[in-house]
Amino acid sequence: MDNVGYQKTLRPSWFVGLIILFCFNPFQALAKDVAIGVFAYQGEQAATSDWNPLISYLNQTLPDHRFRLENHDAESLRQAIAGERIDLVITNPGYYIAMEAAFGLSRIATLESSGLSAAKALGSVVLVRSDRTDLQELSDLAGKRMAAVAPDAFGGYLLAAQEMLHNGVDPESDLKEIRFIGLPMDQIVEAVQQGQVDAGIVRACVPEQMVREKRLAPADFRVLSQRQENQFPCALSTPLYPNWPLAVTRQTDPVLAKQVARALLSMPQTADGMGWTVPADYQPVHDLYRELRVGPYAYLREITPEGLARRFWPWLLGALMALLAWIIHTVRAEHLVLRRTAQLRDSLHAREQAETRMRESQEQMEHLSRLSVLGELSGNLAHELNQPLTTIGTYARTVLRRQDSGRLTPEAISEACSQIVSEAERAGGIVQRIRHFAKKRSAVREPVDLVLIAKEARHLIIGMLAHPPTIHFDNRLPDHCRVLADGPQIQQVLLNLIKNALDAGRNLPPERHRVQVIVEAVDHWVHLHVIDQGCGLEPPQLAHLFEPFFTTKPDGLGLGLPICKTIIEAHGGRLWAEPNAAGPGMCFSFSLPCHDLPT
Repeated sequence: MDNVGYQKTLRPSWFVGLIILFCFNPFQALAKDVAIGVFAYQGEQAATSDWNPLISYLNQTLPDHRFRLENHDAESLRQAIAGERIDLVITNPGYYIAMEAAFGLSRIATLESSGLSAAKALGSVVLVRSDRTDLQELSDLAGKRMAAVAPDAFGGYLLAAQEMLHNGVDPESDLKEIRFIGLPMDQIVEAVQQGQVDAGIVRACVPEQMVREKRLAPADFRVLSQRQENQFPCALSTPLYPNWPLAVTRQTDPVLAKQVARALLSMPQTADGMGWTVPADYQPVHDLYRELRVGPYAYLREITPEGLARRFWPWLLGALMALLAWIIHTVRAEHLVLRRTAQLRDSLHAREQAETRMRESQEQMEHLSRLSVLGELSGNLAHELNQPLTTIGTYARTVLRRQDSGRLTPEAISEACSQIVSEAERAGGIVQRIRHFAKKRSAVREPVDLVLIAKEARHLIIGMLAHPPTIHFDNRLPDHCRVLADGPQIQQVLLNLIKNALDAGRNLPPERHRVQVIVEAVDHWVHLHVIDQGCGLEPPQLAHLFEPFFTTKPDGLGLGLPICKTIIEAHGGRLWAEPNAAGPGMCFSFSLPCHDLPT
């Protein structure tokens, strides 16, 4: 009976206590569970001691959630993220970069130590025994035995591996042996101390911590390639990298992530100077992984045909498409060539050989006339040569008639021979100037008289046209002024400009056929202007005048002016065009540096 009475009185008390619990701590009863996965590289006890203050702070600051700590090694942390069993992740920069690529982690804060930059807080040291006088620098490790935590350990291997590469030692090929002992890092120090290996890689500040805990005598060890950076309190063998990040996983509620980030940035520093700041730049970690070709950049090691095809398949597909297009184009072009050849062969049977040669010569002359100014001017060469040849024939027939009639005198013979010689020299001069201009030669720059070149170009054009218009030449240069140039190239530019000026007034009244060439000195430059009175150009045409393949002529290629511009600019000058200020038409000008000859 007593027991029954006790049970009856006990049940209401439990009920009352439960009501009190809900009334006085409702948020804790309804709090959402948040798992924080931590990479416990020094063991669970050390990790719990290091991160419990953070857990307590978050639980106090965000009472709507119940934060709890989960300690993991590298593999179990990866499995927990893959299985979506944790919401927040605290790990070293190396594992973060690897899992960022694999699982889409996003960092929201970076751990900050008192007096240190969050962007430069982690490094590695390579320890050797102090009696190993043969080991002073990282470059001395070739052919030696090395101990490290694991192939993917950030501070326990990768940082030192990159620095060894920079010192000419490839850890994968130049070391005699590399042992991956695992955590804790004390085992690596012991392996070096016992002579099992020649050197060991541990995270920076681990030796100093072991010295403070009297587990290591500083006189027994030495750091290879020791360096100091940014007032870092510990010895280093490598550069410094960003501190540990706190990241959220893909399934983490964005509202929770924002609350945690705000709480971390507002968190006061702990007694040992630890706090949180905005996410640091982890690009140096990416660069390290890319150089070592590990983690998310392990695909760079794939040199097999399958690996290359998997990596470069867009380029290979593009190359294959280009090759296929080239083959199709080649087959089509070959087919067209064969068909055209067959057509020409059939036409040859219906035409005489002489007619075919004449037609091909005519087509060739038309093609050449569109490609160069000389070809355009050469169309009138036969007409100009016909005049002196006709004169020569007339005087020769006159001599013969006088001889037949018995009226041939020495004076008549002398007069006829003089005229024949004069006309022959005239015809020979025309041919000689064309041959001199058209012959192949190497470009040679020397002081030349621009006035003389301009006069020769004017004389060449007048001598090759049946009815040449007036080409007025105005020389305003001092006698000593010369330009350092390749004469035939400058003459080619002049012929193009004068020929274009003549074409501009071809269909206009005769009084607008006049062309003016002015040569003058402006400061230390020689300016040459070719002015026509043609139809001129519109502003949109002027904007594209010197672009390749732009032309205002029905049968033009649009290459003359771009070539002229290239020649002038290669001589250090400038070619430009503007409307004629004194009337209708255009003014094409170019400038060249003036080189005064010594007096």
